[in-house]
Order: sequence, then structure tokens, then C-alpha cells
Amino acid sequence: MQRAASAAAHLGFRGQALSLVPGRGLSGTQDALRRTPLYDFHLAHGGKLVAFAGWRLPVQYRDSHVHSHLHTRRHCSLFDVSHMLQTKIHGRDRVKLMESLVVGDIAELRPNQGTLSLFTNEAGGILDDLIVTNTSEGHLYVVSNAGCRDKDLALMQDKVRELQSRGSDVGLEVVDNALLALQGPTAARVLQAGVADDLRKLPFMTSAVMEVFGVPSCRVTRCGYTGEDGVEISVPVAGAVRLATALLGNPEVKLAGLAARDSLRLEAGLCLYGSDIDEHTTPVEGSLGWTLGRRRRAAMDFPGAAVIVPQLQGKVQRRRVGLTCEGAPMRPHSPILSAEGTVIGAVTSGCPSPCLKRNVAMGYVLSEYSRPGTPLLVQVRRQQQVAVVSKMPFVPTNYYTLK
Repeated sequence: MQRAASAAAHLGFRGQALSLVPGRGLSGTQDALRRTPLYDFHLAHGGKLVAFAGWRLPVQYRDSHVHSHLHTRRHCSLFDVSHMLQTKIHGRDRVKLMESLVVGDIAELRPNQGTLSLFTNEAGGILDDLIVTNTSEGHLYVVSNAGCRDKDLALMQDKVRELQSRGSDVGLEVVDNALLALQGPTAARVLQAGVADDLRKLPFMTSAVMEVFGVPSCRVTRCGYTGEDGVEISVPVAGAVRLATALLGNPEVKLAGLAARDSLRLEAGLCLYGSDIDEHTTPVEGSLGWTLGRRRRAAMDFPGAAVIVPQLQGKVQRRRVGLTCEGAPMRPHSPILSAEGTVIGAVTSGCPSPCLKRNVAMGYVLSEYSRPGTPLLVQVRRQQQVAVVSKMPFVPTNYYTLK
């Protein structure tokens, strides 16, 4: 339990503290925490549960966080991400609705192709990051963050009502499925044993509905939050434990929790909403300008375009960068200083990298200090440590693309 407490302290999800949750007999405010369909499955397999974004989720299992991290990089791990919000946008005007809220070019997506996009506000700030898939079944499938669930739902529902009042054909459905992420270099081989579809024809950011290990109507999307090859499987609740059990029956697969998920995504240079990006960060400041569709840039027809588009050609005051350093780990809110000792920014995420055996972090610095190789200082525990601006990802990604 002490190791789980240490792992929980390491994390800073959505800017919330993670608190350890006993397996049984919860009382007080913890009674309101939601359980995924795999809650009892986690307990039976030694999961150490914590409170996160209104849910009880495993931070780690019997193996250490570092062991789970390295197993994911070398083999594959199974993560329960059922806390994520899954929705479907229906109707002839579904693309019109989504493009009124996000920066991406949704209209250009091919059938069953998805893209990472951003909800933005009129000030150019990021309300959330999400994945939008244009399914061949005639709807958009959207996955967004649990910590933004209420905000995201209200945003989409309000827009649905607005468009419906103008005569548009559009509707929203919340998908009550479990969501499992199988991540790692052997994930496709493990999954292939349980599906009839040829997964070699399913590249990164594409999706298909199929039967998986006897569980029908699963949506398999080639994506993930670790930088490795892998899939996220939206599975009907009734089949969630059956599917997880089948996957875990392969010796390549081990269960992994929030602690490994956080260090894996940081090594891959991926943002955590509420820590690395938020309503006060624009896509350009967050080094996410690539999410802006070319047509959308030209039309300037998304929320905050008047702020964001000029930043693409001009100069922003600050930028998100990667950092490496020796010594104590860099943690969120640690001040970043110039070599002369002037505060120029702050760390937003940081941890020791299990793969690199050194400390990595992300943070924001004034733009003139954002070039890779720039020497800086980070203040950790009242001590100044030498840090270097580094390219991201820190560990090369291994997404599967068609050759």
C-alpha cells in the first residue's frame, strides 16, 4: 500500500490530488465515486484503487509502477479507461455541429478515420482535447476526458439544441460502454488471436466494429496514450469482464494503472488536460498547432480563431517544451529559470523516465528560450538544477502505419 501511495503522490491528473480508496466499506464523499464495469475485476487482481476524476480507478497492481511501465514498452498492458466520456453525434448535420466546437477538419475524415482535436473557447483557450472518428455507420464517435465530462456534455448538448432550433438534423447520444486500452508492441498480435478482421489493415487513428474474443459489437480503434502501438476497445458493459479476462489470459498481457499511464504518456510527449493544457492555453502555445485543419485555418470558423490563427504566423509569448535534467525529479509548478536565474516559466508535468533513466518534464517557457538544446535551470526543493530544453517525444513513438 505504501508503494501505491507513492505512485498516487507522483501523479497530478487534471490538477486533482489522487487519494487512496479502500477496497470496501467506503463512506462520506467517496460513496459518490463511480465504478467502472471492471471494479471487482481490479480488486480481484490486486489493484490499488484511488479516487480520480469522480471515479475509483487502479493506480497500480501488485507489480511496481516502473515494472508496469517497462512491460508496456516491451510487451503490452491492459488499461481500464472506462472513465472517459464516449458520445455519438447523429444526423445529417453532425459534422456541422462538431466543426462549430473544434479546430479540426472533421469533414475531410474518411470513413472510420479519426483525429485528435480540441474544443476551444472564443479567447482561444483549450476546453478539452478529444478524438473524433467519422464512422462508416453514419455517426461521429467522440472520446473525451473524464475530468471534463460535465463541461463537454453541456457544450455539446447546448450546441445540439441551438442547431435543432434552427432546423438542423443533429442529435447526441452518450455511449454507456466500457473502454479498454491494450498498449504495447505485441498488442496487435495478442488481439489478432481474438478477431476475424486483419489488423494489419487497421492503421493508427482508424477504427472498425468487430467481435473480439467472442464479445460482439466492439469498436476497435488503433490509438492510445502511451506512444506505443495499440488499440482502445469500446465494449458493451455486459462483455467487459469477459474481454478483459480473455486478453489477460495471454502471458504477454499484464494489467497497468494510472501511474504507468502517466509516465508512459509523458515519455511520449503527450499532454494531460488540466496540467499541460487548459482554458488559458492556446493550441499554438501548447505546441498543438498541427491539430488545426488547413481549411479551418483559412475559413477561421472555429471558436477562438481570431486569436489562434494569427499566432500561427506571429509570435506567442510562451511555448510548451520538453525538459531533461539530472538530480531530483522535476514536479508540476517547479519554477523554470534562465541560465542567469530569471524566472521564465514553470513545469506542468514531470517524472523520472523509466526508459531513459533520467528526469523528464514538460512546461512553459518564454518563446525565446524554447529552442531545443537551450540550457536552463529548474528549481526543485529550493535547489537550482541544470536542465536542457529537449525535443519531444522523449522516447520514440511506435504507432502503426501502413507501409
